[in-house]
Amino acid sequence: MDTPLHKTTEFDIIGMTCASCVGRVEKALARVEGVELAQVNLATERATVRHGGEVSLERMQQAI
Repeated sequence: MDTPLHKTTEFDIIGMTCASCVGRVEKALARVEGVELAQVNLATERATVRHGGEVSLERMQQAI
């Protein structure tokens, strides 16, 4: 559930080819300050990120 302090953002990730790609993207997102959880789905090429409200989509995109 989203609150002013915690949000969930989903976005597309194009170009992943294997489970190793998924792991690298999840680790990169997890290193962004304020990110609590990053889950990436290879089949749908989507990332779901739970984070504090201050983390921008641009910052998460830069990380990956």
